[in-house]
Amino acid sequence: MQQFFAEAKRANVDFVVLEITSHALDQHKLDGVPIDVAIMTNLTQDHLDYHKTMERYAAAKGKLFARKPRFIVLNRDDEWFPFFDKYTAREQKITYGQDAAATARITQAATRKEGGSATVLLDGATKLPLTTHLPGIFNIYNMTAAAAACQLLGVAPADIAQGVANLTGVPGRFERVPVDTPYDVVVDYAHTPDALEKLLSSARAITKRRIILVFGATGDRDKAKRPIMGEIAARLADQIIVTDEESYNEEPAGIRQAILRGIHQAGGVDHTNEIADRREAIAQALAIAQAGDTILITGMGHEQFRIINGQRQPWNDAAVVRSLVAEHK
Repeated sequence: MQQFFAEAKRANVDFVVLEITSHALDQHKLDGVPIDVAIMTNLTQDHLDYHKTMERYAAAKGKLFARKPRFIVLNRDDEWFPFFDKYTAREQKITYGQDAAATARITQAATRKEGGSATVLLDGATKLPLTTHLPGIFNIYNMTAAAAACQLLGVAPADIAQGVANLTGVPGRFERVPVDTPYDVVVDYAHTPDALEKLLSSARAITKRRIILVFGATGDRDKAKRPIMGEIAARLADQIIVTDEESYNEEPAGIRQAILRGIHQAGGVDHTNEIADRREAIAQALAIAQAGDTILITGMGHEQFRIINGQRQPWNDAAVVRSLVAEHK
């Protein structure tokens, strides 16, 4: 990381944006790095195989804010907001969200297939209209967090709006696969209960007909989230295909059964299939999709490899979709 900073400095880079993991914070990998702005987007169940409890997970994230950065930006709508609100900044702490008390308040939010928009009320006075090509309500929150941070750093409102409008998506995050079909195919990295629920809710808002979900869970990781994700899938998807993801050294059938248990408990068995082979699962989703449907393939996102029985194998969900569609033309 220090080498990257040195290269950025030589290239006359003014700002570096880092996504800091709880593991990195817990293992002191950020020690010695001065932070101007610390942003907390949300905290939901993840990495409990490492942290064991949500409280310890929050404490690890809290180490970023305990360093007293120059500015702090917090999501006021997140359930863990009170935990992070106890931290203080050297100069200013602001909040964002739809809550009326938010410093950067989201109003007139709208989502569409091709993106979203909102008017952000800054400091209760300045109205900042923002438009993004990134779909989903979560991206409206993300662009608001970015806008709030930029305002603290002195960026002009017009430049903030232009920057947000110019943002393009990254591979594996609500990535619409460019295939010539009457339905949409979206690949997303969602691998936690919260991410899956937000993805399904966002897709529902822009889908005319059915949502077909292809998903699984990673082996050797937090096992408690598997039935929870199954319940979410049963509640929010019209058709579900449970498949293998990355089993690592765990038995794949056991992973699928944990997901299916959550689906069963939520009454989703009638619209669920289990297909272990991920390529066959994707092929089945493509076979049953009709005009106006959205196929969501989750869990692996941008990944170019997956680990099965300890072996690294080439794999990319979007590439598999393109290959299967081409085969049936």
